[in-house]
Order: sequence, then C-alpha cells, then structure tokens
Amino acid sequence: MGADPAATSGFESGAAVNPGRRRDAVELAVGFALILLVIWTPRPWQRVLYCATALFLIGVMWISFEGARAMGLRTANLLRSLWVVGVALLLAGGSLLLAERLHTLHASDVGGGLAGLLKRYWGYGLWAFAQQILLQGFFLRRMVRLLPSEGAAVLGAAAIFALAHLPNPILTLITFVWGLLACAAFLRYRNLYPLGLTHAVLGVTLAVSVPGPMIGNMRVGLGYLSYVQRHRSSQRSQAPHIVSTHAWVRAEAPTRRS
Repeated sequence: MGADPAATSGFESGAAVNPGRRRDAVELAVGFALILLVIWTPRPWQRVLYCATALFLIGVMWISFEGARAMGLRTANLLRSLWVVGVALLLAGGSLLLAERLHTLHASDVGGGLAGLLKRYWGYGLWAFAQQILLQGFFLRRMVRLLPSEGAAVLGAAAIFALAHLPNPILTLITFVWGLLACAAFLRYRNLYPLGLTHAVLGVTLAVSVPGPMIGNMRVGLGYLSYVQRHRSSQRSQAPHIVSTHAWVRAEAPTRRS
C-alpha cells in the first residue's frame, strides 16, 4: 500500500516473524479478552480489571517497542496524510449543520464554541489518541505479522475494534468503517497523529449531534445495556408527558464518553 521503507522494520508480513507468531497470537488473544472483560464487568470489579488490562497492554507494548517511528509517532508523511483530518472536518461541519436543522444539536455542549468544546472534550481527545495507539500499535502490528496479507490484517484489526463496541449498533458499525479506513491509512502513511485527531473530531461530532438515546449515550458493553434499560424505564414513567424535541435532546445529552 505504498508504505515508507524507512518505517517498515519489524512490521512486515510473511514467514520472518519477530518475536514469533505464537507470541503474537497469545498477546492478541489475551489483550482482546481483557478488553472484553472490562467492557462486560460491572463495577467495582470493572475498575480493577481496567487497571490490570492497562498494565498488560502497556507492558507488552513496552517490551516489544521498536521506536516512535515504527509506532507512527513521527513527522514524516504528516502533511501528506492531513487530508484525512480535512475530510473529517468537512463531515463534522455538515453533521453539525444537519443536527441544528433537526434540533438534535446539544446546545449545552457547543454553546461555548471551539474553546468550550476543547475545554469539555480534551479528555476524550486524549482517549481518542490512546485508542489509535492501541488499534494500530498493538492489534494491527500483530495482525500484519500473523495474517498472509495487509488487507486481511486491516480487516482483522477493524473487526476487533468494532467488536469492542458491541452491543451498541451505531458505534459498532461506525467503528468498523473507521477501523478499516484508519488501518489502511496507517499502512500507507505510517503516521498516527492525523488518525488520532480525526478520531477525536468524529467522536466529538457524534456526541454533540446525535441524541443520547439513539446512540446509547456513547456507551458500550454492559454500560450500554444499563443505559438502554434506564432510558426505557424513564420513558414508561414519563409517558403521559409531552415535551419538545429540543428539550428531550438537552435532557438526554451524553454525560459519559466511551
């Protein structure tokens, strides 16, 4: 896919595998299993598993670390790949305009303009970059070494990314499509910064333009099921009352980002 030869060390597919196909497979399986356990475990055990999973993933990536360049943390190809961010900004602008016309825009989130959004969602921005590091730096790298082609590796990594967002149907579909595009772009440009920024832009746009009940308040796993159950219970208790669409959207604005 037009990869930069200077950044392909330790990232090729084929028989010459380091640190070994079996080790890659075990790390993939354990890492993904721990992520699923975190998503589907109730509190307070969820916090314990979250810490254990984070330590495992950070430890494995530290041991197998091949340098910032191989991870995509570099300036090479940055300008060439910024078109991805440009497309995301165009999609975000169109989505916000459409949401305003449909009265689904969360006024409390966007009322402060760009400064207000940065203040409210800077944590999500960091989380978006962390997810891209995990997707490309952990899952995709091992998929490329395990599977016979880069196309199969892209599909496998995107599938894992999407499965981690079940049973939220909208997020599962969106993350699968984004996983395909992001992994393919990474293999072409070997630069993580535009992907993290694009993820942040699209995630924030989704959070402020789509009603919470429609997208499960941006939750996944057990949190999604709990939110849906609470929302349905709230709907039944408030059935006799009629409220405006704008009031409903403001009341259901996401309070937790996934």
